[in-house]
Amino acid sequence: MSFSPHRRGRLTALLCLSMLLATLQGCGPSTASETPEGIRVQAPGVPPNLEFACCENDLEQMQDLLAQPRLVEQLKSLNATVAVPIQDFSPQRVDIVQLLNRQNIPVVAWIVLPREQGYYLTADNSPQAASRVADFEAWTRTNGLRWAAVGLDIEPNFDELVQLRANRWRLIKTLLARSVNLRRIGRARKAYTTLIGHIHSLGYPVQIYQMPYIPAERDVHSTLPDRLLGTVDVSGDQNYLMLYTTFARPIGAGMIWSLGPHAEGIAVGSTDGDTAPGTGSGPLDWNEFSRDLIVASHFTRRVGVYDLEGCIRQGFLPRLMAMDWSQSVVIPKQSAQRAARMGFIVRLILWIVSNLIYLVLAALLLLGWLIGRRRSRRRSAIDPTPQLKPGP
Repeated sequence: MSFSPHRRGRLTALLCLSMLLATLQGCGPSTASETPEGIRVQAPGVPPNLEFACCENDLEQMQDLLAQPRLVEQLKSLNATVAVPIQDFSPQRVDIVQLLNRQNIPVVAWIVLPREQGYYLTADNSPQAASRVADFEAWTRTNGLRWAAVGLDIEPNFDELVQLRANRWRLIKTLLARSVNLRRIGRARKAYTTLIGHIHSLGYPVQIYQMPYIPAERDVHSTLPDRLLGTVDVSGDQNYLMLYTTFARPIGAGMIWSLGPHAEGIAVGSTDGDTAPGTGSGPLDWNEFSRDLIVASHFTRRVGVYDLEGCIRQGFLPRLMAMDWSQSVVIPKQSAQRAARMGFIVRLILWIVSNLIYLVLAALLLLGWLIGRRRSRRRSAIDPTPQLKPGP
């Protein structure tokens, strides 16, 4: 459900690619009003169902924070859900989940792998994902934990992609091999579909956290980004598009506006980081955060937030409790135009690459027809004598 803050520096190029692909649809619905400044988007009038990701890093700090009645009351006031990553089975993680259970705050089990195994679920580690779910099931029974849902975080293996970038020829060779390997994605999709069915048999609804290019793939009937990056397009009961404008500030909320009509749920972020909020690749400040929430909630009642720690650190929770959900925000015209322009270009490129073999065949057929037509004209020019029809 996240791009962890400590990875930002080395993943900037890859994330920018994802954000470009996020703008593929070009324009939003016609229900909002256009102004000279841009597109005015109206909030729904009622708060969305907020789900906060938390507890990726400092578990002891989160234990201390959740032990404070004020934070618990704020989460209850917001009717919030909390997604906890299952990256280990430590006593600290058990304590956090049990504390939330005792307070009747819904908790989602966010399934990831140990960091040494790549962390995110990919097309290549579905057996490890199934094993992780089995371990999670036993751990849950042993500790009497309660879950509102189970989330599968299917993202690229960023560590592998960063390593490949260091060797240009190896990167090219790997991507070319993946681009033609249709069976790899087919096997992975079957494996994750089976895993989702197993989680359903345990009595849990399934959340899927999706990369921004998934709607584009579906629109042009392509699996090329999945093949190249190792992601898998599967659906659960609740599907969230991860639309983090911190990685696309020049586009901003135009990205959410562009993809919002195609999202069942939208995750916004990031609110946490080591640099100044509101600048560069730093976390969202309050103006950006509230803007993204309003635009996201214009399309869906399910809004995820990455992450809770950042919201606490920046004092967002009290402001969320007092937020006016009937207000509107304006997406600047330049942001919307940039999203539409870049979306059109990237969508066209994806369609061309995905249909390249058919385009080449069509070009060869056209070339053959032109050559045949030219030869026919040359023969006519060499032998201009009209042919007489035989008499009766």
